[in-house]
Amino acid sequence: MKKKLLALILAGVMTLSLAACGGAKETPAPAEEKPAETETPAETPAAQTYKVGICQLAPHPALDAATQGFIDALNEALPGQVEFDNQNAAGESATCATIVNGFVSADVDLIMANATPALQAAVAATSDIPVLGTSVTEYGVALGIKDFSGTVGTNVSGTSDLAPLDQQAAMIPEWCPEAKTVGLLYCSAEANSQYQVDTVQAELEKLGLTCTQYPFSDTNDMASVTQSAVDNSDVVYVPTDNTCANNTGIIDNIARPAGKIVICGEEGICGGCGVATLSISYYDLGVATGKMAAKVLTGEADIASMPIEYAPQFTKKYNEPICTDLGLTVPEGYEAIA
Repeated sequence: MKKKLLALILAGVMTLSLAACGGAKETPAPAEEKPAETETPAETPAAQTYKVGICQLAPHPALDAATQGFIDALNEALPGQVEFDNQNAAGESATCATIVNGFVSADVDLIMANATPALQAAVAATSDIPVLGTSVTEYGVALGIKDFSGTVGTNVSGTSDLAPLDQQAAMIPEWCPEAKTVGLLYCSAEANSQYQVDTVQAELEKLGLTCTQYPFSDTNDMASVTQSAVDNSDVVYVPTDNTCANNTGIIDNIARPAGKIVICGEEGICGGCGVATLSISYYDLGVATGKMAAKVLTGEADIASMPIEYAPQFTKKYNEPICTDLGLTVPEGYEAIA
């Protein structure tokens, strides 16, 4: 009896023990939800910046206007992206070379060369950095390119200030119908000046006028050569010439007292010593150069395939004070130089 009771107790204990071991499993706690990841917007890349070197041959209203037009146009096309190093050679070709060599050492992105000596210095200094000229009359002559087609084909392009020379020649009989002799006054050191006077001479000879060239080498003999041109000519023609542009007072002090008409290649020279000119806007020429520069810098255009651009329009202008002093009647179609 006792043995049976003991067996029953042991059996009950084992049953309870098995029940405890096989009880319900604990439900695992739900995993914590991770907060949704927010995408970080990509940073806007900084705008590309460029360094542009400007070499201007000399301080002069026409060249100053071209430089300002260039800066304004480039700032408009690439606002806040261009750093300019604007330097003036004060009329010295050797200084142009020093300036552009400095640009090359600084590894600028583009060089703007204002006037022929500045362009020639830039071309001599680099064949890699893009060079844009302005206020350059004839690129083929300036760079010694025979049979120039209008595109340089290297790292050089730009804008030309060449006015229609046949129309400038035609202004001489318009202002002085009785004229028989014309003196062509220019600096022999400027290749583009030689080109202009040669072209104008050919046009004047077609009109039956006799022409004589009066070249001077620099300002040391400018006054004596000008005196000779005035003494031996009915009319004097002065092309777009940087040395003349910087010394219009010498020409005016000789020509005006002698009562001689001076026809000029551009407005800046005419404003200092001339009677009339067929003029372009040098500011607009600079703007056109600046637009070219923006295309080159951004890779929109290859400078090697960019043709030289020319002024889109020309205006007949006259110098009112000199015309009044000489008692001249202004032909129709001219406007006064401001």
